[in-house]
Amino acid sequence: MSVVEQPKSSNLITRVQNILMRPKAEWDVIETESATVQGLFTSYAAILAAIPAIAGLVGSFFPVCILGVCIHINPLFAVVGAIVNYVVSLAGVFVIGLIIDALAPSFGGQPNQIMAMKVSVYSFTAAWLAGIFAIFPPLAILGILGLYSFYLLYLGLPKLMKAPADKAIGYTIVSILLGIVVFIVAGVIGGTVTRFGSGTPGISIGMNAPRGTVTIGNGSVDLGKLQAAAQQAEASVKQVDANGAPVKVVGIDPEKLKALLPDTVGGLPRSEISTGSSSAMGGAANVEAVYQQGDSRVTVSVTDLAGASAFAGLASAFNVQSSRETATGYERTSNVNGRMTTEEWDNQSHSGKYSILVASRFVVDAEGSAPSVDVLKGAVASVGPDRLEGLAHS
Repeated sequence: MSVVEQPKSSNLITRVQNILMRPKAEWDVIETESATVQGLFTSYAAILAAIPAIAGLVGSFFPVCILGVCIHINPLFAVVGAIVNYVVSLAGVFVIGLIIDALAPSFGGQPNQIMAMKVSVYSFTAAWLAGIFAIFPPLAILGILGLYSFYLLYLGLPKLMKAPADKAIGYTIVSILLGIVVFIVAGVIGGTVTRFGSGTPGISIGMNAPRGTVTIGNGSVDLGKLQAAAQQAEASVKQVDANGAPVKVVGIDPEKLKALLPDTVGGLPRSEISTGSSSAMGGAANVEAVYQQGDSRVTVSVTDLAGASAFAGLASAFNVQSSRETATGYERTSNVNGRMTTEEWDNQSHSGKYSILVASRFVVDAEGSAPSVDVLKGAVASVGPDRLEGLAHS
């Protein structure tokens, strides 16, 4: 009997230990287990999600002192905030499971809601456990250890959703991007209740027209844009035709996307090109081309998120900034000209990747080995982001 069918404390503990310490082997075990969505949440997610909620509640009772002035949070609002955070957290995991399932066909995977929920629920094990550090505010920064959940997601996605190796990375990147958006939104919703209770001045948030900016680490959230994007997402989900059937966002014809891929990139001739689409999520599509000559090989892809673009639209409300230097290169995430941009480069292997999110709908990505990262940037530019903007609004 699997952990999700007959939950026991020992099984829960074993699952947590294994998914953290030996994730590759544990995903193999998880793949073969029978499960239900209800079982996954009641016997696993609901238990672990309580850790950051309770820890945050305890931590909220520590006064916040600045220059000798201390602010205490109203206990009633602290409790309500903890409950809201708990519920919104579980809802976020469920939504991410739906997104993973919906995106599967676009990346050569097999849609399967149970498998998608397994990936979402078990991937967040690290994030939930890291939430324990919220129990003592000075240690809250250690919650960054929860980023290990991204690695768990990277391992679990191709395994359970059957995505081919050459599509797995793109699948993971898009899932992580949308996952970050969902959970930042969840954090804003849950945190609002606690901020009201503390009586802290600053941001003015109205139920109908939120205003202001919330700073999160090195990024920020424009509450006005967030509200507009959320309303657009809600409208797209609720839209129905005359017969009451849901109306889906119509995906761009793959042939139109294919026409955007250039014949050469940085002097490298195109050696192959492929297209793919799915009726899921309104006809999500992906086109990909390989450019190579000598030791240089660059793969350029354009992915139309179609129906999932309603959720991707939430990304426009965020100004994410991060940078990490390695021994031989760097990794960066930023917002360039209103577009979420990721960049990685290794000077030793002369390889990396560069991708942008266009019109909150298209992901343009270039990765591989080249003389410099400028070749990858040029490859993305050659696709014509402005033309994609036009397709998105046509």
